[in-house]
Amino acid sequence: MASSSSHQARGPFPSDPGGKPLDHEVPIRVVTEPSQLPVEFLNPSAAKQLIIGFDCEGVNLCRHGALCIMQLAFPDAIYLVDAIKGGESLIEACKPALESSYITKVIHDCKRDSEALYFQFGIKLHNVVDTQIAYSLIEEQEGRIRLPGDYISFVGLLADPRYCGMSYLEKEEVRALLRQDPLFWKHRPLSEMMIRAAADDVRFLLCIYYKMMEKLNERSLWYLAVRGALYSRCFCINENNYADWSHIPPIPDNLAIEDDVPEEEILYVLDVPPGKMGRVIGRRGASILSIKESCNAEIFFGGAKGPPDKAFIIGPVSQVRKAEAMLKGKMVDIY
Repeated sequence: MASSSSHQARGPFPSDPGGKPLDHEVPIRVVTEPSQLPVEFLNPSAAKQLIIGFDCEGVNLCRHGALCIMQLAFPDAIYLVDAIKGGESLIEACKPALESSYITKVIHDCKRDSEALYFQFGIKLHNVVDTQIAYSLIEEQEGRIRLPGDYISFVGLLADPRYCGMSYLEKEEVRALLRQDPLFWKHRPLSEMMIRAAADDVRFLLCIYYKMMEKLNERSLWYLAVRGALYSRCFCINENNYADWSHIPPIPDNLAIEDDVPEEEILYVLDVPPGKMGRVIGRRGASILSIKESCNAEIFFGGAKGPPDKAFIIGPVSQVRKAEAMLKGKMVDIY
């Protein structure tokens, strides 16, 4: 096996109720060749199913913005897959794992990472547990009301004592560096700060995952799987309308026999006339906020990163159709 440069992760992991010891420091391994990755990751199998923390770093990460590092957090090590040094062949070697049902990828807000993987490497990210979605489901399950468009940041999630209870002051330091130098993640060799910052974005995800799994009921777990699948493909729109992606998880039999059967959830992409997105969103977002307050559906826009002139609506079928009708109503005077 080719050798990989190794660094030590700072500080201990919190304990893991799933039985894996996370109370020790773990090495950080910079990967430039597939042979430096665990065999069970490169060759997914039902006999050796894995749960890993996952994230990507890049330059304006999206379909066009370069993916530079892919982070993989295992219980015993963190791997920083260097897409700049390892090139396309290294990321392609990870494709079976990233598309596999046998490997659960725990990530916070998967949309842009998935978009970059899809358009730059043809990878359809699958079997995602998105901690941003899980957090919202737990809040809803426990009776707390979330304002429309109010999504927990990763820094906020880490600070929550129910999951981690840690401050992440260095994240702001890295953000400041990114503002000064947008090509920060492209520089090589990787500095100690780059290695530490990349590792810190994944090293607590497994601990958070196990704590969230303890809280989620069967209904919420189904929502988590469905929304993870829908969010993964959200910005990956192309001419085939997602035909090459895996099927959305169906409603489980144990939920289908309940009096209050959950409604099927879908992703709908609405075209907006070119140059008119501002009128749809409204001044300071007033129009879109009123629609979000009226519908139990999530509405996303590509913004500066694109894709332009499209609204992405995710939620129960009836609520998505309601949001669609309201958005089209805002567009009536545009045509």
